Amino acid sequence: MAADGVHLLEHLQTPAMVVSRGQVRFANGAAKALLGAHIVGQDVRIAIREPRAVAAILSEEGGIARVSGLSTGGSVWEVDCRVLSPTDRLVSLYDLSERVSVAKSHADFVANASHELRTPLANVMGYVETLMNPKAGGDEGVRNRFLDTIRHEAQRMQALILDLMSLSRIEAVKHEVPSDQVELVSLAQTMAGESKPGSNVTVHANCESAVVTGDRGQLAQVLRNLIDNSIKYGKQGGNVEVSLEATATGWVLVTVRDEGEGIAPEHLPRVTERFYRADTSRSRAVGGTGLGLSIVKHIVERHRGRFDIDSRPGSGTTASIMLPLRKDEALG
Repeated sequence: MAADGVHLLEHLQTPAMVVSRGQVRFANGAAKALLGAHIVGQDVRIAIREPRAVAAILSEEGGIARVSGLSTGGSVWEVDCRVLSPTDRLVSLYDLSERVSVAKSHADFVANASHELRTPLANVMGYVETLMNPKAGGDEGVRNRFLDTIRHEAQRMQALILDLMSLSRIEAVKHEVPSDQVELVSLAQTMAGESKPGSNVTVHANCESAVVTGDRGQLAQVLRNLIDNSIKYGKQGGNVEVSLEATATGWVLVTVRDEGEGIAPEHLPRVTERFYRADTSRSRAVGGTGLGLSIVKHIVERHRGRFDIDSRPGSGTTASIMLPLRKDEALG
């Protein structure tokens, strides 16, 4: 390869090497950072140590190979070998780790969503087939019981679909900066007032107003999800307390506290993952989709805020979000 071509390779951010007669004759800075400066002059089979990549590099026509672990254990790289001459090869290495990780996340998400829908759908189909049997369908008590179950499972599917659509909408605008002026004290009072009839939800604030720049609909969803969670998983007939505290440092702290059984420590790091449930059977029994806290996390992140959950078995759970106040709203 000509000297000017080698000079151009040195300025690339992509790791690149020139291999001549099976030896690494040149490696740019990015390639040395990835594989080590010692690779120059080495046999390429020692420099890369990946049979599929080496086979592509040493073949007469060149080629592309996908390999794992060149940088870290979970990394995925594409090794692209172009033939320059009968003896020389230009080898470029492209980091596919993030792309592969995103693709895997999407595949896992689709698989989990399909599983969550498949279970209630199978139940509905089973009960419908039973009702179509004249012997079972003719008993009014059995029919009413089965119809109640069908309605419950249909509501589960509806809730899941609504949450999936909500998550999709949030993902679509996650890079857009929200611009509404949202007053959180009145919004919290509205969301508390819309909670399930008979719920003991109270709102306390250390200020008359707390205005943030955000998306009103999404912030309402955050409060609704946290209050609903506290009602579902809190102590039956227990209190749910929503508090808002504006600080002199320019933040508003919103907490939603229940008197439930709490969450075991091993589950806390994962409760915001999509479809993760600390108590699967209880979550499904109360109509949980496994997406509520994930939705909260994504919305809070879009608003440049912080989301945290503190819980101990037997001591209830406190969900906290911190959002930046509009500049003229900070307490002096």
